[in-house]
Amino acid sequence: MQETSFSLKQFDELSASDLYAILQLRAEVFVVEQNCVYQDLDGADHDALHVIGMLGQTLACYARLVPPGVKYETPAIGRVVTKQSARKEGLGKLLMQRSIDYCHQQWPAWDITISAQQHLERFYSALGFSVISEPYLEDDIPHIEMLHQRKPAGMLKNQE
Repeated sequence: MQETSFSLKQFDELSASDLYAILQLRAEVFVVEQNCVYQDLDGADHDALHVIGMLGQTLACYARLVPPGVKYETPAIGRVVTKQSARKEGLGKLLMQRSIDYCHQQWPAWDITISAQQHLERFYSALGFSVISEPYLEDDIPHIEMLHQRKPAGMLKNQE
């Protein structure tokens, strides 16, 4: 698989082509593939930072970083999506690691919240997220709220 290039853009930095590709991928996976009718355009995109993963000229993965106080008290990572043809290559993990890093750069003192589909609990746990809620339905799909706690500066990996 060719190398994925990542960029982080504010809403106003997205070109019309960027925005079209992002919305197309989100609809392709969240609406069509998951057969879920929901309001994707929720007003948070304007405030968010957008993590864009490109394979060549193709949008392969995407995540939205929402500032503290918009969705949750903490910053949040959401709309995490990988194009079906790019799955099983470790791209989802790479996207999340990059998204966590970007969150820590933007909001260094904050933990990160996600609303995860419950069947992905092990995936997100392996990235350092912990379950902080009971399961709940969001758009008829079981979800859990999870938190990635910011480690104090200087904490060594072998002290975890």
